[in-house]
Amino acid sequence: MAAILIIGAGSDIAHETARVYAEQGYDLYLAARNLPEVERIAQDIRVRTSREVISFFLDITAFDTHADFYASLPQKPIGVISAVGYLGDQVKAQKEFMEAKKIIDTNYTGVVSLLNIIADDFEQRGEGFIVGISSVAGDRGRKSNYLYGSAKAGLTAYLSGLRNRLAASGVKVLTVKPGFVKTKMTEGLDLPEKLTASATQVAHDIYHAQQKGKDIVYTKWIWRWIMAIIRAIPEWKFKGLSL
Repeated sequence: MAAILIIGAGSDIAHETARVYAEQGYDLYLAARNLPEVERIAQDIRVRTSREVISFFLDITAFDTHADFYASLPQKPIGVISAVGYLGDQVKAQKEFMEAKKIIDTNYTGVVSLLNIIADDFEQRGEGFIVGISSVAGDRGRKSNYLYGSAKAGLTAYLSGLRNRLAASGVKVLTVKPGFVKTKMTEGLDLPEKLTASATQVAHDIYHAQQKGKDIVYTKWIWRWIMAIIRAIPEWKFKGLSL
């Protein structure tokens, strides 16, 4: 079975990405903490595509369970997509470290823990691909979400190093940087329509970028240029902005 493992599979982006890969003939392992939701997604994809889809419980912050989780898969996957994400509450996280820790462990530490295990396997096999969904929030820290942004910045740097390490083994590593996306996680936020992608758009961008062997993809594509401008603002000017 040519299976793709998707972690954080309960998210809207993960659901749409899973559907796209299944439509292209891949079987799926879907893993997340909310197993009933993951099974609902799995059943929806089974009905729509007739592919084999198996759901698993995975707590990305339970680091000591990750090796056993990966060993328990019926067959090792040919690719992994990390769609793990937790926006969190920036104001609460500034005052309560446990909220800050949850943001960091969910978006960065837990993903690194599992991807380290998978990367070792792929490197030994000399095949496979890794896709990590980071965020444009990691391109520069802003006061409105710098804890989330710092975790995603760490993930972006990790994926860059992993890409460098695994290149000689033929293992591809793709960093995905979404801007605004209309999902459950952003529900209630006032997002600019022209800069906001749907989960379906992001899923198609992920699939096409991975199939082409790209290293980094911004989605929507305009965010590459928006973030280039934001990164170019001098720090003395940037610190006075309300972003």
